[in-house]
Parts: sequence; C-alpha cells; structure tokens
Amino acid sequence: MAVATPGTTERAIRRPPRINRSKTVSTKLTEAEFTQVERLAGGRGQWLSEWVRDVLLSAVQDQESQHSIATFAEVQAIRLLLINTLEPLLRGEKLTGEQFKELLRYVKTNKRKAAKEMLASYVEGATEEP
Repeated sequence: MAVATPGTTERAIRRPPRINRSKTVSTKLTEAEFTQVERLAGGRGQWLSEWVRDVLLSAVQDQESQHSIATFAEVQAIRLLLINTLEPLLRGEKLTGEQFKELLRYVKTNKRKAAKEMLASYVEGATEEP
C-alpha cells in the first residue's frame, strides 16, 4: 500500500494509540480481492489491518443495531396492543374474538411504522402527547 507506509510524507497518517490486541481473525483472498481491499484501505489513509478491523466492527455494530430495531418494534407492538385494547375495556366495552383478531392484524401491520415514528421523535427531541 503506497499511501500508508511508514515514513510517507505525502499524507499525514493519524494512527490511534497502541492498544494491546491479542486475538486474530484471518481469511484468504484472491489476488484481485486483496488488491481491491488494499486499494480501499490506502484510499482512506489506513493500514490494511486497521481498515479490515473497522469494516468488521462496523458490520457487527450494524447487526446489533438491526436486532435493537427489531426488539424496539416488538415493544411498540405491545404498546399498540395495550393502548388499543385497554381504552375500550376501560369504557366498559367488550372486545369480540373477531375485533381482537383485527386488532392483532393492525398491530402486526403498523408496529414497524410506529417504531420508526417513535425513534424519529427521540431524534428530534419531541415530547409525547397523549
């Protein structure tokens, strides 16, 4: 990697402080694949190992984020179910089996939308209104 070699004067390379890393992850690449990843790392001014580490850790964080979003959507599903079930019950109304099934379909259809809206409101710093 021509850009990120020790003693390079073309670009100032910022290296993080030394961290004692003792575990290794390894893979084999074709010559073309290796050239491609080496070029990407060099284009970002990183050593190949640093770039690979960043990509791997980013993928892990993305995966964890997807699990968190799915969990949050399920929490929103429970919230929708409770709100839409408790309100008529508190008014003294009874839900038929068909009404409850319809409510479950509604929750299943709208839980992701409700989760996205709630997350967006947190980002915007909005307060909840009853």
